[in-house]
Amino acid sequence: MELGGIGAVLFDMDGTLVDSDAAVERAWERWAAEYGVDAGAALAIAHGSPAEATIRRLLPALDDATVAAAAARQLALQYDDLSDVRATPGAHELLTTLARRGLPWAVVTSADARLAEARLGAAGIVAPVLVTVEDVRVGKPDPEGYRRAAALLDVPVARCLVVEDAEVGLQAGRAAGAWTAALKGLDADLRLDDLLQLAHQLE
Repeated sequence: MELGGIGAVLFDMDGTLVDSDAAVERAWERWAAEYGVDAGAALAIAHGSPAEATIRRLLPALDDATVAAAAARQLALQYDDLSDVRATPGAHELLTTLARRGLPWAVVTSADARLAEARLGAAGIVAPVLVTVEDVRVGKPDPEGYRRAAALLDVPVARCLVVEDAEVGLQAGRAAGAWTAALKGLDADLRLDDLLQLAHQLE
């Protein structure tokens, strides 16, 4: 793909800009034990999706209020678990490159604002625009979050590059009409080994 036409970059947070995979897994394992759910089944579908959507898939018999309470508990397990949360390889270099080129960027995450700000802070990242699960009616793989971020940056979504490490997020980016870049061996318009690779390609 031709990166010269890119007008903005829209990042997922967990696993993309922020290395929080271990913290996410610990929280889901503890939550699964509390709710009598197989931890492996939870981890297989949780990454990149809003907690409520994951819980509905795991426990489809729960009513809305119980799902909301279960999702709140899952997030509560993550808020203070920041001991090994850090920026992913190449994240700071890429953000420096975007600043040098004058390219705006945003973070679109399935976390809530409290968790997003805590994890970004632990990674030493301040997002100029942050779209959380609280800002959308439907989370990923719905495209609403990425479309909202593009609108807030005042850049047509067709000129945005969505950077993701989860298939549900890539689905959201494609549905929004953006270009996509994927980490962790996933398929997209652009495949990345790490964010430093994207920094070099944007230079």
